Amino acid sequence: MKTLIGIFAILCTLSLQAQELNAVVIINAEQTGKAELQVFKTLERSLTEFINNTKWTDRKYKQQERVECSFNIIVQEINSDAFRASVQVQSSRPIFNTNYDSPIFNFNDRDFDFDYVEFQPLIFNPNTFDSNLVSVISYYVYTILGYDSNTFKKNDGDKYFQIAKQIVTTAQSGNNRGWKPQDGPQSRYRLNEDLLSPNFREFSDVLYGYHRSGLDLMADDNKKAKQAVLNSITKLKAMYNKRPNNFLNRVFFDSKAEEIASMFSGGPQIPITDLLTTLNRIAPTKSSFWRQISF
Repeated sequence: MKTLIGIFAILCTLSLQAQELNAVVIINAEQTGKAELQVFKTLERSLTEFINNTKWTDRKYKQQERVECSFNIIVQEINSDAFRASVQVQSSRPIFNTNYDSPIFNFNDRDFDFDYVEFQPLIFNPNTFDSNLVSVISYYVYTILGYDSNTFKKNDGDKYFQIAKQIVTTAQSGNNRGWKPQDGPQSRYRLNEDLLSPNFREFSDVLYGYHRSGLDLMADDNKKAKQAVLNSITKLKAMYNKRPNNFLNRVFFDSKAEEIASMFSGGPQIPITDLLTTLNRIAPTKSSFWRQISF
């Protein structure tokens, strides 16, 4: 009986712990004209298992703490084992005392070409570059974890961004785009470089202040929470003044524009004249959202 009780206790403990992510993977192969191929379903299932079952950190997560995220992969072309594709990566975070999940990260990577043989094992090793498929997905896993961690504790995501940097470094030995400085201003290399750059140290404060000091207080003190969000956006203005059109600003507003417009279009009023001026200056491509802010 004691043995059965011990086994039951162990099983209960394991059920309370989980891996870090709760990821949904979608493979859209319509553009190839071969969407019915079994390899796409196999790849979708393999990536889902790889992301959700790999132990990415030393931290113990409970089931309800897993980070919600999605990987929407659009395959444009398949030639034998070579895939030409793009991937839309998104993640969100629950807001305290609400049923609302706030979008944290939203990134469209158009340089996602890879080789894949059906049923090949997907294994992550940060010290080697064996597969662009594994490296790109692992890079975004650690980027998602870094963003999420920074919304709960200042600079806590740096350890994950550093692992992503290690992936960038090892992947530069290959010939795939997105890993090198010369691959453009909106690449995986550039995103990681900026996330760790001393020039943008306040970005961690932005993520923390916006979520932990802002959104997490919405249910208790809506006006105070809005002011904290406004203060965080003001810090983005300081980043903009140092380097206009910096990449982190763009990635931030790709995730947050709709949420900000909704937040400041109802509920307790706070002065927003300066906010609108700032938003239109540092994120002019989102002006359609800023016009929705009604007071």
